Amino acid sequence: MSVIEYAAKFTELSRFAPNQVATEEIRMDHFEQGLRGEVKQIIAGYTYDNFQEINQKAVKIACIMNKTEIENREKD
Repeated sequence: MSVIEYAAKFTELSRFAPNQVATEEIRMDHFEQGLRGEVKQIIAGYTYDNFQEINQKAVKIACIMNKTEIENREKD
């Protein structure tokens, strides 16, 4: 699942469990925990002010990683 797909699913499912995402901090923590390894490792090194910010950064990081992976495959 891509980060964009994960974020959409996370937002959708959050509506059914509002107590699990009661505050912005808890929501961001749960979102971070669901990210895949490499993106999660990078995201964990920073502080974010809100869910939108962490979501945008995760998507950007994933896009850069995918682009780099494609470029590396083309070199081989």
